[in-house]
Amino acid sequence: MRALERANSVRLARAELKRAVARGDLDPAEVVRDCPWQTESMTISELLTSQRRWGRTRARKFLMPLSLSENKQLGTLTPRQRSILSTELAARTSGAPRGALV
Repeated sequence: MRALERANSVRLARAELKRAVARGDLDPAEVVRDCPWQTESMTISELLTSQRRWGRTRARKFLMPLSLSENKQLGTLTPRQRSILSTELAARTSGAPRGALV
């Protein structure tokens, strides 16, 4: 019963986080960098596609040059992968050219 309660609370918290990302209230680069408890088992693709105008194809094309799998969980990213992903996301949202150091 406790496991069901925990799963439900994670599901609800994750849904709220996705809505905040979709509204633009929360930066996905910040989510990757901080990795809150509700995102530990969330896949990279789930986070990317929660943004406005980001579908599976756009997420896949974004991740391809970074050598990251779309099915990789955020909680299992190494510090280096986390840094690369958050930097590229920040560059993408700020309009800076890809690969630019931020």
